[in-house]
Amino acid sequence: MSILQLAQSVYLSIRAHGEETYPHECCGALLGTATPEGWQVSASFRAGNIRTDSAHNRYQIAPLELVKIEREARRQGLDIAGFYHSHPDHPAQWSQTDFAEAHWLGCSYVITSVAQGCATVTNSFLLAGAREEDKHFELETIHIAE
Repeated sequence: MSILQLAQSVYLSIRAHGEETYPHECCGALLGTATPEGWQVSASFRAGNIRTDSAHNRYQIAPLELVKIEREARRQGLDIAGFYHSHPDHPAQWSQTDFAEAHWLGCSYVITSVAQGCATVTNSFLLAGAREEDKHFELETIHIAE
């Protein structure tokens, strides 16, 4: 099982972002370094949710913002380790839409459940597989580092 190491400041920031955007989904990127055990995330980058049709249960990061995130990661000597979003009043479990829209193989997808405005459970899923055709999510252990 893969381990996602999150700096405590990143973990708290992700959860706070979900609370701030409630009842809509928040979203953003995780910046870090690959290790043999999994990703070591040292920074996060908040993104705007450009979904206007159903922002309460869908998210999308603008392509131009994604380019900006990639440039920022490079500037810091990091890689995009994954993405995060919130599930307002729903479990911290990936949905069929989350799976269909996940294309960054080898990256972590962090989901925080936000119940009535308060962050509750945060889970992470590694998008594993060699190609789009055999991709699948694997539950990851989250380790919070000081």
